[in-house]
Amino acid sequence: MPELPEVETVRRGLEPAMLGQVFARVEQNRLDLRFPLPDRFVARLTGRKVEALSRRAKYLIVDLDDGQALIMHLGMSGRFVVEAPGTPPTEPGAYYNEIGRHLQHDHVVFHLGSGARVTYNDVRRFGFMDLVPRADLAASRHFVGMGIEPLGNELSGETLAKLFAGKFAPLKAALLDQRLVAGLGNIYVCEALFRAGLHPEAGAGSIATATGRPRPAAHALAQIIREVLEEAITSGGSTLRDFAHADGSLGYFQHRFRVYDREGGACVTPGCGSMVKRLVQSGRSTFYCESCQPRR
Repeated sequence: MPELPEVETVRRGLEPAMLGQVFARVEQNRLDLRFPLPDRFVARLTGRKVEALSRRAKYLIVDLDDGQALIMHLGMSGRFVVEAPGTPPTEPGAYYNEIGRHLQHDHVVFHLGSGARVTYNDVRRFGFMDLVPRADLAASRHFVGMGIEPLGNELSGETLAKLFAGKFAPLKAALLDQRLVAGLGNIYVCEALFRAGLHPEAGAGSIATATGRPRPAAHALAQIIREVLEEAITSGGSTLRDFAHADGSLGYFQHRFRVYDREGGACVTPGCGSMVKRLVQSGRSTFYCESCQPRR
């Protein structure tokens, strides 16, 4: 499943084509994706103008001029293809999507007033779309109880300390808990913990004092989370499995992984000499260096 940097990369790729445009026509080629598409989906979108395109955790949100919000999630293999008038889909970039585009999986097509079209293609159909009143977005089933944005102003050492104080759950599990911090996934948590020198099995409460004040590790972790995500966005995401950008090109942050998926490889820290190890936490692989991330 694409993580936050991949979704943000798609958002930035879609924005120039969609912002300020009207949905002149909408093609709905099936009744459902992962879930049934909303009632009167085509009628409710046709003629509506896109006023903003934002992201919340791993969700894309399109604000429309009638107060609705179109919520879109990519699932495992969802992708958007943007086509200019009279030209075939282009997939520029140094890498190509190995799956390719199969037209039978073009499930929703947005025809824009500019003449361009944006196609949602999803081989596995784990993605979904929904329409919710913008005023009710925070209380909707998609976002109610969702934690802070890791790229938002709320993320700080103080906030992490308050969220994690007194928790005995492993630090990695706490960072993956979407009720605490929304949008962080396995890849970037592994990378952030390595860069922060924190063991993934350490108690989440270890970064806070007994009174909930942040220890130095909390400040460092908050800053490093932001840096890892921003670096990944700049690189265009990690592109695991069959994920692709809005323009079809693939990301390459994976070539900068320091520990993720590097089990048995030498630690990249100069002078370390240890090997990257893997352990399984809640069914997910965790990669770490026991020398650089000691248990304390």
